[in-house]
Amino acid sequence: MMQPEEVELPVRPAPVPELVPASSRSRWKALLVVLVVGAVLAAGGVLYWNYAATYVSTDDAQVGAHLNGISARIAGTVTGIHADENQFVKAGQLVAELDPSDYQVALDEARAEMSQKQAEVRVQDPSVPIIENTNETGILAAEADVANAESGVALAERDYAATQARLREAEANATKAQADVDRYKALVDKDEVPRQVYDQAVASANGLAAAVDSARATAEAAQKAVEQKSAQRTETATRLMEAQMNAPHEVAIRRANVAAKQADAQVAKTRVNLAQLNLSYTKIDAPVSGVVSKRNVEIGNHVQPGQQLFLIAQIDDLWVTANFKETQLRRIRPNQKVTISVDAFGQKFHGYVESMPAATGTLTSLLPPENASGNYVKVVQRLPVRIRFDNNQAGLDRLRPGMSVEPTVWIR
Repeated sequence: MMQPEEVELPVRPAPVPELVPASSRSRWKALLVVLVVGAVLAAGGVLYWNYAATYVSTDDAQVGAHLNGISARIAGTVTGIHADENQFVKAGQLVAELDPSDYQVALDEARAEMSQKQAEVRVQDPSVPIIENTNETGILAAEADVANAESGVALAERDYAATQARLREAEANATKAQADVDRYKALVDKDEVPRQVYDQAVASANGLAAAVDSARATAEAAQKAVEQKSAQRTETATRLMEAQMNAPHEVAIRRANVAAKQADAQVAKTRVNLAQLNLSYTKIDAPVSGVVSKRNVEIGNHVQPGQQLFLIAQIDDLWVTANFKETQLRRIRPNQKVTISVDAFGQKFHGYVESMPAATGTLTSLLPPENASGNYVKVVQRLPVRIRFDNNQAGLDRLRPGMSVEPTVWIR
């Protein structure tokens, strides 16, 4: 039976006694790591705090633009559409047409009426100088009639005076003749004169008495003539005064008629202008340059004034409406730099704060809240801050109104 071989075991050196226990060294290492990590975290927190204090951002923001509605200004049937959705149009470009037939007829009618009114003005216009000349001639004629009447009165008065003188002369002769008759009668009775002489005296007295009657009749006729001439003078003077008083009024009336006709002509001209405008409104042009959106019309549709046909977005004038919380507005000021991140492209643009808001979004909404009724719960409000893009940046032409963006306002 064989004996097992003996195996020699290696001889280990005697252990040296440790000055610091291993558990203590582990604790020191862990503490050192904690201190280093704490210092790093503290330094990172300070750096992050300082960095975070340099900007304010929000994800409640979108691209804004002017949205111009193109509406019909008159009623009519659409005969042509020259723009479609998502098509870029320039300001003044024809985008739609309405049937112009009715408005062309209205224009022709208005022009005919204007021609008629202008012809009436031309007819009435010369009447003013004509009536002025007629009135002047009438006044001169009336003045001449008055002068003639006055001359006639003067002549009649002279004739009347002459007849009065002749009457007095005849009366004097008749009185003398009657006295001779009385003397001759006494002498005849005494037979101192012949009877023949007495008869001649009587005949002469009778003749002179008849002459007195004739002279008196003539004087009365002359007096009637004076009265007649005086009446004629009064009549002509009245006509003169009437002509002098009526002349300005007649001229004023004629001028008023001319002015009325001119006003009618001006109204007719205004109607022509209105008809021309309405005819021009049958061609609908784009008021601004931009991209067409919301086409609401087709050929054959009958549209009414004010009915919207297209909507044009002005993509050459964009901005950002950023709805910041009211607590974020403390250090936001106009002209501060802004970095704008566009969700659709993953691209960042540069801009600046253009203006601060006038009111909160809830206050300017369709149905603003009424905090005076019901239970009140304080809610942090948001206010729309307008941010403008810097010019000449690549990719601005790709932006569209309504795109979501995240603006970062650098407040330091």
